[in-house]
Amino acid sequence: MRAIEIAEPGGPEVLKWREVPEPRVERGDVLIEVTASAVNRADVLQRQGFYDPPPGTSPYPGLEVSGVVAEVGADVEQFKPGDEVCALLAGGGYAERVAAPWQQVMPVPERVPLREAAGLPEVACTVWSNVFMIGRLRKGETLLVHGGASGIGTFAVQLAKALGAHVVTTVGSAEKAERVRALGADEVINYREEDFADKVRADVILDIMGAKYLAGNVKALKTGGRLVIIGLQGGRKAEIDLGAMLAKRAAVHATTLRARPVDDKGVIVRSVVDNVWPLVGAGAVRPVVHAEVPMADAAEAHRMLDSGEHVGKILLVR
Repeated sequence: MRAIEIAEPGGPEVLKWREVPEPRVERGDVLIEVTASAVNRADVLQRQGFYDPPPGTSPYPGLEVSGVVAEVGADVEQFKPGDEVCALLAGGGYAERVAAPWQQVMPVPERVPLREAAGLPEVACTVWSNVFMIGRLRKGETLLVHGGASGIGTFAVQLAKALGAHVVTTVGSAEKAERVRALGADEVINYREEDFADKVRADVILDIMGAKYLAGNVKALKTGGRLVIIGLQGGRKAEIDLGAMLAKRAAVHATTLRARPVDDKGVIVRSVVDNVWPLVGAGAVRPVVHAEVPMADAAEAHRMLDSGEHVGKILLVR
């Protein structure tokens, strides 16, 4: 089969569409004939040499796919060849075929085209596990989402709004502000013009920036607030005002999804299917697709992501 290999750490040009060995199907695996994958920030970090895949997983980038089941392992009863599915991966999505543990495979939600479903697993599992399972966001509470025009941001805005939260988000342009308002954001802050920490008080904050935003995030938390950090785009080391945390009885959670054990991911996946997929099927939450790029041209898709001008997901299609 063919897959995107990272020839060496570097820019988008190091992504090469090459012949590679077929994936091995273990007893608990589902082999998926890939229809589409999606580009995530973790793929960029892997391309640059900063984020190796977990031991024992595929060396190729790609954390989510949609496609058709081609084969199932001997212990798999939940899926069968011919099923249309999407899957959360530890890697290997930029390929013609990929094997995934059955626990990380999901049916495609109703009303979602198979190709667009590739943009759902990573954002749905990330947002649901962090904002709702860890952050415990409830109806009527305020959620602050940083990077509201990103794939994770566009999904978080919609899901939180559909479940009755007041949603505030940060963006970097007037055009992106308009787009996220259309998705349901109640308040939008242009971080180039305003300091979010002076504008909002939130029960839950979903943060992709890390160190750069830490002090502002603590300031923006309400009493009893929960800060969930899922990215380090603004650095990894910063001081924290523990006095402010104590006064607010606040909590900071820092999490990743990729390296979690399969069983942990399985719990998240099943919860997403039970709680999120009905909202997607009803049209209350939808995948936001910025562009579709042929998988062989993954370098161009990475250039789009690097530019920061996209809104929603960039898909790699076959």
